[in-house]
Amino acid sequence: MSGHGFHVHGPHDHELEHAQQGGGAHGGHDGGGMINQIAMFTAIIATIGAIFGYMGGATQANAGLYKNNAAIKKTEASNQWNYFQSKSTKQSLAEMSRDLSTKDDEKAKYQSKVDRYEKEKNDIKVVADKLEAEATEWDHKSDEQMHQHHRWAQSTTVLQVCIALAAIALLTKKKWLEYAMFGAGAVGLGVGVMAALHM
Repeated sequence: MSGHGFHVHGPHDHELEHAQQGGGAHGGHDGGGMINQIAMFTAIIATIGAIFGYMGGATQANAGLYKNNAAIKKTEASNQWNYFQSKSTKQSLAEMSRDLSTKDDEKAKYQSKVDRYEKEKNDIKVVADKLEAEATEWDHKSDEQMHQHHRWAQSTTVLQVCIALAAIALLTKKKWLEYAMFGAGAVGLGVGVMAALHM
């Protein structure tokens, strides 16, 4: 029926023409520009938020792993200190036997044991101190990862608020909500940069 200039327009055709011509009272270029701007910004923020969420999960997992490593090193250090204590007890018994002994050859035998236990204690102490230092280092790394995790979580939360503001701005077409959305996005990105820089 369209051969001689007679056209039947459906409702969607009218809306498309309306959008192409700039729309009249309900939208115009400003409304369409605002919608496009918010849609693009929301897509970018959602992508960044997903990356930040992943980083938050990774740092939380690392914190747990490092805390576990610290616990293992503390247990190993405790075992070494128990071993050190047993050598100290044996050394004390050897010293007492040496002091109570009346024969020189027995005194010499017990003195050699005392010297041996003293050397073994010193070697054990070196290992125990090293394990304690490693445990402290793992604890420190775990604390750093948890701090970074909290930063990623804060950033992700603010970006989610930003996306909610974008949805409300699209529905209400309020300019101040669009500005609030941009502000929340900037804050979220700022906190994310702090997380990346371990601040």
